[in-house]
Amino acid sequence: MAYTTYVYLILFLGITFLLYSVFPKKYKWVVLLSASYLYYILSSRIWMIVFILLTTLSIYIGAIWIDQINDLFTSVKKSLDRQQKKAFKEKILWQKKLVVGLVLIINLGLLVFLKYSNFFIDILNFSLLEHFDISIPLLKLFLPLGISFYTLQAISYVIDVYRGKYHADTCLTRVALYLTFFPTIVEGPITRYDEVAYQIYEGRSFCYENLTYGVQLILWGMFKKIVIADRANMLVNYVFNDYEKFSGLSVIIAIIFYTIQLYTEFSGCMDIVRGSAQLFSIHLPANFRQPFFAKNINEFWQRWHITLGTWLRDYIFYSVSLSAPFKKWSQFVRKHGNDYINKLLPASTALFFVWICNGLWHGASIKYVMYGMYYYILMMLGMYLEPVFIKIKNILHIQDQNKSYQFFSILRTILIVSIGMLIFRADSLSIAWHMFISCFQGSFDVGYMGIDVKDIWIVLSGILIVFIISLIKEKNIHIREQIAKWHIIPRWTFYLTGLMIVVIFGAYGRGYDIVSFIYAQF
Repeated sequence: MAYTTYVYLILFLGITFLLYSVFPKKYKWVVLLSASYLYYILSSRIWMIVFILLTTLSIYIGAIWIDQINDLFTSVKKSLDRQQKKAFKEKILWQKKLVVGLVLIINLGLLVFLKYSNFFIDILNFSLLEHFDISIPLLKLFLPLGISFYTLQAISYVIDVYRGKYHADTCLTRVALYLTFFPTIVEGPITRYDEVAYQIYEGRSFCYENLTYGVQLILWGMFKKIVIADRANMLVNYVFNDYEKFSGLSVIIAIIFYTIQLYTEFSGCMDIVRGSAQLFSIHLPANFRQPFFAKNINEFWQRWHITLGTWLRDYIFYSVSLSAPFKKWSQFVRKHGNDYINKLLPASTALFFVWICNGLWHGASIKYVMYGMYYYILMMLGMYLEPVFIKIKNILHIQDQNKSYQFFSILRTILIVSIGMLIFRADSLSIAWHMFISCFQGSFDVGYMGIDVKDIWIVLSGILIVFIISLIKEKNIHIREQIAKWHIIPRWTFYLTGLMIVVIFGAYGRGYDIVSFIYAQF
């Protein structure tokens, strides 16, 4: 049940909102939990719900187990001397790590087996065929809906309890609702327990402001998805599916259109998701913050897929940085390196694991690993060569505040990101390389590329609107609050106009294919 369908927007979301509004506050969570499980069942095979139930039970029991271990230490430590307390604390810490390890084995084990088994078999077969002329058959596996997203949420909850950020929740239904909340189950955002679990569960009263803000976000997301992204998809598929016939400007346009498609589709989905939640007065974290105004790659990834980036920082980067082997490595570097290397090498080592995980999270393929490594290498070059860049800017008298330099930095970042998008979209690394080289070859004349002129004009007009709105938001102007101050007649005229634009110019019906959300496959 895609978020852009009338079945979801009018029937499912509408009925859920009405039931939520009339139910007593004490039982509103029942509506959301029932709707979430129903959405999951309707959007996938009914038996796949077993996997998310297993994840729910494992983190619920695991977190309570960790708390019980902590309580045992608290109750006993007063009766112990200093030496006994130290030994007992080490024993308790080992037990907590054992529980966390068990929970991770259950949940990551499921994710790795279902999503990456054939990837590892392919790698193994490459070696076996080369040396022994034998191969292992690939497995016929399935991927439960949203497993990459809800697994990360589950892991963050258990690790936060382990770190003492908050106590384990003894309410199983609240843990279940946190994992299965229907707006976030397919594509995120990847939420944290302390941010959303209680506001989802506690029951919120009807709020007209949240209703209108939610509808605004849904309309804006629909505009980006079905007016822009689904039209751009026609050109992208036409060129990428028959890439050998195209070169020069045609390939460049296809890469740019895919960058536009992915951004407008993914950010549009997040708008629909956040708008759906806001109808119930539930506020989800933003996943995008005008990423194409970023002046470097680091900043881009602070603005793009924000919840994934912060998750990788908090649970991969910090976990690696605080691990015993990493501390030994840092000590070795400090003894044998200079001050500059001492500062950068430990961080760059931890970031390697972050970007490996980033690439693999997106898909079980070498191209996704290289997608992660592409950004890792660029970031490392930026970190290690920063003194050189500073000297060059000083020689050329370039100031960071200079508008021309900022514009150049933004264009440079967009170019780098677009090359990354080529790796992301191409069916293989060899195809990505072929298309990259073909950008500099052949004719720069553009023929038919699978999309009519009127569709191109609609896409370009839509991009202009998105750019203007993004520019306004970049200047910290809160558009929705400004619209809310308008008189009721122009305000509702604006809303209805937006609805009509989506209805009239949306890429659906005869001549248009239904386009699934790209990130739903992850």
